[in-house]
Amino acid sequence: MTRQQHDDDPVDDESVVRDELLACLQSIAHLHEHDASADTLVAGLPLEEGCLTPSVFPRAADNAGMAANLVKAPLETLNSALLPAVLLLEPGRACVLVHLDLARGAARVIYPELGDAETTVALDSLESRYSGRAIYVRPRFRFDDRTAGRRSRRDHHWFWGVIRENRRLYRDVVLGSLAINLFAVAMPLFVLNIYDRVVPNQATETMWVLATGIFIVLCFDLVLRLLRSAFIDLAASRADVKLSSSIIEQVLGLRMSSRPASTGSFAATLQSYESIRAFIGSATVVGLVDLPFVLLFAGIIALIAPPLVIPVLVGIVFVLLYALAAQSKLHELSETTWRISAQRNASLVEMVSQLETVKAMRREGRLQSSWEKASAFLSRTSARLRLISSSVSSVALWAQNSVAVCVILVGVYQIIAGNLTQGGLIAAYLLSSRAMAPVSQAASLLAQYHHASTALESLEDVMQRPVERSADRSYIDRPVMEGDIQFDHVTFRYPDEERDALRDIALSFRAGEKVALLGKVGCGKSTLAKLILGLYEPSAGDVRVDGVDIRQLDPSQLRRHIGYVPQDISLFYGTLRENILVGAGSDAVDEAALLRAVKLSGLDALVNGHPRGLELEVGERGQRISGGQRQAVAVARALVHDPRILLFDEPSSSMDHSSERALRERLDEYDHDKTLLLVTHRTSLLPLVDRVVVMDAGHVVADGPRDKVVDALRKGQIGVGA
Repeated sequence: MTRQQHDDDPVDDESVVRDELLACLQSIAHLHEHDASADTLVAGLPLEEGCLTPSVFPRAADNAGMAANLVKAPLETLNSALLPAVLLLEPGRACVLVHLDLARGAARVIYPELGDAETTVALDSLESRYSGRAIYVRPRFRFDDRTAGRRSRRDHHWFWGVIRENRRLYRDVVLGSLAINLFAVAMPLFVLNIYDRVVPNQATETMWVLATGIFIVLCFDLVLRLLRSAFIDLAASRADVKLSSSIIEQVLGLRMSSRPASTGSFAATLQSYESIRAFIGSATVVGLVDLPFVLLFAGIIALIAPPLVIPVLVGIVFVLLYALAAQSKLHELSETTWRISAQRNASLVEMVSQLETVKAMRREGRLQSSWEKASAFLSRTSARLRLISSSVSSVALWAQNSVAVCVILVGVYQIIAGNLTQGGLIAAYLLSSRAMAPVSQAASLLAQYHHASTALESLEDVMQRPVERSADRSYIDRPVMEGDIQFDHVTFRYPDEERDALRDIALSFRAGEKVALLGKVGCGKSTLAKLILGLYEPSAGDVRVDGVDIRQLDPSQLRRHIGYVPQDISLFYGTLRENILVGAGSDAVDEAALLRAVKLSGLDALVNGHPRGLELEVGERGQRISGGQRQAVAVARALVHDPRILLFDEPSSSMDHSSERALRERLDEYDHDKTLLLVTHRTSLLPLVDRVVVMDAGHVVADGPRDKVVDALRKGQIGVGA
């Protein structure tokens, strides 16, 4: 909740508005019985300084199963049937308008700092602070499982639904194209009248009237072309922003079990969106919109002289047949090009990310050979694709010129026969070029179309993959957790694996208990931690936190209560501060909590000894600092929010003995009331725990007090070493 402000406070903090927007949304969700936690509402959204903004508000409402619409309207004109609504106030405040009584000059509102309590205020006082903008928020109708098999034709598709949202702009584009193509007839008619009426009769007055008219038409044509181009670019930019956002949102929300195997290939799939972006641009839309008007120009040519339309129709059919003949080959080559590009990109990412290992293992020659073979194959395939694509364009241009020649040849015989005038021939010639141009342009777009089609198919596969947070799911709100954890006969197998990673695991950890997980490599210790985090779902059984199946908890809220140190530490490009506060905005953690986490992790030596302190740049994946320092950063960001559950997977594997001892001493003072699950191979960290669980091949083979289990391991009574 944000701090309270008086009316005379200076307005210098936009985050106050955004914090109150989130509180207002929660209040409206509660009024509509769509209760949702703050973590659920803002999960996966591009917040500014960790707070909600008016532009992102509709997406937050969508997370609660509601629709939101930002409007500009005077207070007295707000639709009472759509209340409650959010009012954006001045200066930098927000509240929920519950009821508006114009007759009494009063309104009932909910101020965020008062929780859900309603307050009656004078309408004049509220109007003096009202910014003129409000947000209507209404719940969406929820279909139950009985209609699951019925899919509405208007269901929002991730791509076509966004394109459909701009249908009004495209409608204006079509209407503008209609006028533009009608104006295109003016020039041939102008030439026809000049040659047939003005020149023979020396009617200069008529010539100037016609010239004035054609100049006006040309001016309107220019304006319409500029507007059409602007509307197309506007629609494309709107679609581009929304599509790219939805793609990344889908990627970030993917379940770990549905994550593609190759990072590089997956990145290439996402980059293929550029082909779609290029295809929905101006040239494509103009070419497709102008295509139906070919019949208009052909009809006008037929009115001038019916025989002249025959070359035009033959040319159109010839270009279309050639383009269709090349279509299957273009599709095949486009798909092959995409696949080899994705494979090569996967190899590139692997080489760059493991360059140190490549050099140490002297693998450069083999990777160079593999790269050159892939590049050669891609070059040959791309050359064939360009050849066929250019042949379509070249044939279309040849057909356009040939049609123009044929029109002139036929026209000459028509003039000799007295069926056509000289002006009519020139007009028909101009119209034939105009008729063939959209056909040639559409044929030239075939290769680009197949690139976009292949990209759309690959992205469709990504967009159909299951995500962690389903839109039709509601979650239990658990703002406070004690830290009890229970595995109820859990079995789990990783995707595409042939054996279970865990088999019938039945374990429970009490709140505040300190437990170490020991076992050989690959026995399932780290998998237990990943299941607690909700990164994967068990194949059988369930995992419970505080007695609740974690599948009923919002993943974001669940992970907020867990401090996790993974076995493989990978930092983000940025500063130490940004990497420690990676899970929230900079205002979510005060400076005291940040410095406490830095001290507990042992990172204070680096921070205090470097001129830039917490602003030290760590580089990509933390390459500018050592492995032990990266682990210290991971420990700091696990502790900075003071979570109830600590999951530490080999937290000191890259630390020296003195750093590990210091970390153990600090954690021993810190984690008295925390649930600690420690995955380790080092007995030096065992003083932190009271209980030891030993695992082997996905089974629990020992579970008991620390000293008793460790003594049994040393004597070989359990048969599994740590």
